[in-house]
Amino acid sequence: MNNLKGRKQKLIAEINITPFTDVILVLLVIFMITTPLMMQSGIKVNAQKAVNAKPLKNTKAQVTITVNDENLVYLDSQLVTKKELREKISQLHNDNPDLEVILLSDKMVRFKDIVAVLDSVNDLGIKNLNIASGTE
Repeated sequence: MNNLKGRKQKLIAEINITPFTDVILVLLVIFMITTPLMMQSGIKVNAQKAVNAKPLKNTKAQVTITVNDENLVYLDSQLVTKKELREKISQLHNDNPDLEVILLSDKMVRFKDIVAVLDSVNDLGIKNLNIASGTE
């Protein structure tokens, strides 16, 4: 026992990074799960289901028009009137003639309201018009 008292204890000066690595991996998993959810629109739409729907090719110039069950019209995630919708779509179409428009509507929206939106988009000469549907 005399030997132990006479010796100096060596100080350990290493940093243990294992807990740090665990925390980083947990944060990475959380971000991987939540990022796709953040990209989705917050507008609640109960879309009509389609049996033979095809996935849409992702193009650079794309805009989404959403009509919800309260007959409110959104351009991407921004609430607009039908007059503002026409003006903004016209501006986007002038900036990019290959603009692709996707129409998403709640299944409870009256058909005449959907046709009114389609007519205003068609009058602007937009050729790439798609109607989105829900999946089963």
